[in-house]
Amino acid sequence: MLLGAVIRHGEVAVRISEVEAYLGPLDPASHAFRGPGGRAAVMFGPPGRLYVYLSYGIHHCLNVVCSPDGVASAVLLRGGEVIAGKEIAQQRRGLRVPARRLASGPGNLGQALGAELSDSGALLTLGSQPLRPAAELWSLEPAETPTPWAVTTRIGISKNADAPWRFIIPSDPTVSGRRH
Repeated sequence: MLLGAVIRHGEVAVRISEVEAYLGPLDPASHAFRGPGGRAAVMFGPPGRLYVYLSYGIHHCLNVVCSPDGVASAVLLRGGEVIAGKEIAQQRRGLRVPARRLASGPGNLGQALGAELSDSGALLTLGSQPLRPAAELWSLEPAETPTPWAVTTRIGISKNADAPWRFIIPSDPTVSGRRH
């Protein structure tokens, strides 16, 4: 489960509070719906890699590839709380952005973590890493305790929007958009 897990990139870490699933060729809203060409090729690769895409020409959005090699699906990281490197995230997002909004929303989360298109395909190392100064390294640490969660329909899309594939930590202030 990605909810409650911590994604790290360099000195910035975000505890994930909101995600959405995209089921490749079975899902018209997925970038992989039409097959493995172009930017979606990473989604057809091995699990545990990042799929980064540019939304509206300005936002770098992060997904975790989660199906076996050759089968496309990914989970979009939609929101979270910056728990380390807050000063760096604040500089990237803007000094006037409240702490609870630093990584709320997929584009904001990508910006807070310093994601770039060149990160697409990067391997996520699993587990806590001690001192990790290299900014190009990404890691994912599982939640330390079970995290309560709720299911909703996806938001911000027009195709297959009624699919109940959005997962949130209820009452978490970093969840973007609809809370229910």
